[in-house]
Amino acid sequence: MPTSYLEGPLLEEHALLWRTRLIDGGSAAGETARAAHLLVAADAAMHMSGFAYLIPQDDGRILLDNLHVRPGLIGTGLGWRLLRRAFAWATIEHPGRPVYLEVLKDNVRATAFYSRQGGRPTAERRERFPAGFELAEIEYTWTAADVADLADDCGP
Repeated sequence: MPTSYLEGPLLEEHALLWRTRLIDGGSAAGETARAAHLLVAADAAMHMSGFAYLIPQDDGRILLDNLHVRPGLIGTGLGWRLLRRAFAWATIEHPGRPVYLEVLKDNVRATAFYSRQGGRPTAERRERFPAGFELAEIEYTWTAADVADLADDCGP
């Protein structure tokens, strides 16, 4: 992403998005607090270590809209555990539904992670950002059977 976007409007856009999601109970995309699900990982001192956010879609799929791990904790297995907790939630709350996500194609670390976790590339497209630029993104999908299998792997 352009530096001017990362250092400028991105922070404001994300602050508004999360304020809407967490305080106002929804978003411009039509999600509601009741339908969406936020998973938060915290350490013993209750510092956030990572999070995942899932949104059931009208097309019958579940969008994993965010999966983030604190930079110093990447490679510790936290992303793996968050992903499996997300699958466990999807299996319990929305059984039989596939889970998908969209990731920037140039985010090599993330695309490698999702591939290792069994995600299958199901679409490629250009994402247009409000600041006026476009970037290539890949959609990764886990079938309902994959979601259920990986949720079963979710230990304590």
